[in-house]
Amino acid sequence: MSGLGKRLVVEGAGTAWLVFVGCGTAVLNSGAPGSSVLAVPIAFGLALATATYVLGRFSGAHFNPAVTVGYVMAQRFPVRDLAPYIAAQVLGALVGAALLIYIASGRPGFELAASEFGANGYGDHSPGDYPLHSALAVEITMSFAFVLARMLVSNGKSANLIDPLVSGVWLMLSYAVATPVTNGSLNPARSTGPALFVGDWALDQLWLFWAAPLAGGLLAGLLHSRLFREPGDIFARPPRESRRGKSA
Repeated sequence: MSGLGKRLVVEGAGTAWLVFVGCGTAVLNSGAPGSSVLAVPIAFGLALATATYVLGRFSGAHFNPAVTVGYVMAQRFPVRDLAPYIAAQVLGALVGAALLIYIASGRPGFELAASEFGANGYGDHSPGDYPLHSALAVEITMSFAFVLARMLVSNGKSANLIDPLVSGVWLMLSYAVATPVTNGSLNPARSTGPALFVGDWALDQLWLFWAAPLAGGLLAGLLHSRLFREPGDIFARPPRESRRGKSA
């Protein structure tokens, strides 16, 4: 398998894990006694941290189109790999959502049509009935902060040790804020997986959960390239995995 092919498989697997664990916590524990409002944010944060620890050295552990766009805008990731990475992430999200449906369908009385299945929404489909402008603001803001944090924490000799932990905690806190508003996205692939199975309103509103996180990632990448990128800094170049892929 080529260097790029290996990285794409890893990106798909990591995104599938993120969707399965994060959305699975919401879907499989729905209505369970003692379930906490923080369960989903914690699950997404731990899913990202564990996947990054295990798989980060192979692909850079983006698992999110907004992160990939941010790295491209910061000139830390090759543009030629942007579309393949996003395609792998979306496919992985679909696999994670499909596995979750298979498991959830075994519960007596489960009906996909009657379940939001972890899909993101605003207005009538916001957990707190927040309107479009609130959803747009929280998704752009949280995505911007998350992607910028991912890039900044990777600038250091101890990045392989610190990056997964900080990224996971940051995502957990971001979801704690965003979940009551939109069910928490910050990730177009994470939104696409459940939405394609739910259909109907979830597909109608999916545009926001592509536009807002990508805008946040783009802004984070631009800011990073202007303020935090130092000439000659090795971290200003594409990740090691990407440079290996270039020579493969």
